[in-house]
Amino acid sequence: MIQLSRTDSENIDFQNLVARLDADLAQRDGNDHAFYDQFNKITDIKYALVAYENDKPVGCGAIKEIEPGSMEVKRMYVLPHQRGKGIATKILLGLELWAKELYYKKCVLETGKRQPEAIALYMKNGYVVIPNYGQYSGVENSVCFEKMLL
Repeated sequence: MIQLSRTDSENIDFQNLVARLDADLAQRDGNDHAFYDQFNKITDIKYALVAYENDKPVGCGAIKEIEPGSMEVKRMYVLPHQRGKGIATKILLGLELWAKELYYKKCVLETGKRQPEAIALYMKNGYVVIPNYGQYSGVENSVCFEKMLL
């Protein structure tokens, strides 16, 4: 059974999962990795979730305020051998619930076009493609999404 634990960027399990995520993204992004990496530092993240199965960390995600009323979903990752079990959806829904509890109206996010499984996850969970925002404006390999929180 998957258990979600609310934490922050000081959590060692969160840090270790993010290190695995960064290694995966470095391979996928190739020469573009340094550009994306500068926007994905985890220092001072106040809202992070770690998913556990049998007390072992298997996935993570985080949210941070991007503007008043909007949270940005960050650092979504599930260990490769744990994929296909719905863990990422549980993490995403947990982050959305947390954002709602904090009175945010929407979640936005950016992912890379080289991450088709992430794109499928967000679309399956009601996210819609929006024009690339902020630092991702004009970036060919980025796709941005948003979801209004009811």
